[in-house]
Amino acid sequence: MKINWGTGIVIAFVLFIGFIMFFVVQTLTDESLEHELVTEDYYKKELQFQKELDVEQRTRDLGLDLLVSRTDDGLEIVFPAGQDPKTIEGKVFLYRPSDKQFDFEVPISLSDPHLLIPKARLLDGRWNIVADWTYKGKKFKVKKSITY
Repeated sequence: MKINWGTGIVIAFVLFIGFIMFFVVQTLTDESLEHELVTEDYYKKELQFQKELDVEQRTRDLGLDLLVSRTDDGLEIVFPAGQDPKTIEGKVFLYRPSDKQFDFEVPISLSDPHLLIPKARLLDGRWNIVADWTYKGKKFKVKKSITY
């Protein structure tokens, strides 16, 4: 049986599609290639995203910012001077984009405007900080990235 050029092209296309499909199936079923989202419940958080953007923008518009610095004892976060530290409520969330097992949250409980995160809880590398607090019924939010 002689194969003409049209049949050869069809066979080449079928082999090429089979080759590509093999790699697609192999990639989708290989457990070593699993990818995690940076945060759990990513899609639920997406729905709240615009509200968060509005709170962040209001915080910037008021000129409120956190001063984050590395000290010998750990990471020091200084809250805005115009707010009474004893009435600030909220949380500070630190997470590592490279490994979610080191993520942690610290409740804000201040007697002065300084919040110290102990050195023992921090590893060297990049940390994303999300400070979410309430003062006199108004919400404020600041996001920062640091390298510790």
